[in-house]
Amino acid sequence: MTYSEPVGITAFGCERDEAERFRELAPRFGVTLTITESAVSEDDVHLASGNRCVSVGHKTRISSATLRALSRVGVSYISTRSIGYDHIDVDYAGRIGISVGNVCYSPDGVADYTVMMLLMAVRHAKSTVRRADVHDYRLHDVRGKELRDLTVGVVGTGRIGTAVMERLRAFGCRILAYGNRAGDSGDEVSLDELLRSSDVVTLHAPLNAETHHLLDRERIQRMKLGAFVVNTGRGALIDTAALVEALEDGRLGGVALDVVEGEEGVFYADRRNTPIDSKPLLRLQEMPNAFISPHTAYFTNRALSDTVEKSISNCLEFESRNQHA
Repeated sequence: MTYSEPVGITAFGCERDEAERFRELAPRFGVTLTITESAVSEDDVHLASGNRCVSVGHKTRISSATLRALSRVGVSYISTRSIGYDHIDVDYAGRIGISVGNVCYSPDGVADYTVMMLLMAVRHAKSTVRRADVHDYRLHDVRGKELRDLTVGVVGTGRIGTAVMERLRAFGCRILAYGNRAGDSGDEVSLDELLRSSDVVTLHAPLNAETHHLLDRERIQRMKLGAFVVNTGRGALIDTAALVEALEDGRLGGVALDVVEGEEGVFYADRRNTPIDSKPLLRLQEMPNAFISPHTAYFTNRALSDTVEKSISNCLEFESRNQHA
């Protein structure tokens, strides 16, 4: 791609390694960069002045007021360095003249992490590690399960869900799939059949109006007694209050969650000395059969390179389309 003048991009919310990768790639793509650690907000939109394109992270919700402020300084395109863009009101952005694009990155990191969490859940790893940390080396009260004896239901059969199924095949478990592209990686079934038949349900669907609380109280009640839930997608795919109830009354055997409803403002921050308002999150972390990690499944070197490179490419493609419009 060639341009009559250099393309400028402002990259908001950059951690040190992201900033380094942006600077490494800028000469190859011929772009000029403004990089800041600060998340985009009304207070710092001036950093985008003169640039039509910005790159943002997924950790901070972008308010309507911030979108309006970006529009006022001339921004026409936002590239989020994430697959999901539920932190941005895409419809509102479009109404005020801002296009929004997401990125794809290697699905393998999230798929690897999902299988790790699944194994930790069915082998009671949280309780085992907690006991060992205080020098209690007795075996767990309940024996673990082997994957070859289980049926695993994969909800969402995009790139990540498919990569999870590819890994699960090696363990010899039966795989059920619910999604648009189940293909030959698993037995394609309805969501109700998947919930009734699966010993483990792992969620990889995008979050939108249709999938919000996809696992609600009614659907959780349809699951097999003692089943496990794994979520490395988005927290709001699950009704967290209903999930806590199902763990407390023994309907579910355990959960492994890398994402939790209401995680914003809690995950990615040191909250050791700051009260946490989310009662469901605090209750989950008390439970010996609920393993929680802070939205870290994506956090790999390969994903870093993929997201930064694709975010730059998105901006260049937007500029190219507008030059030829």
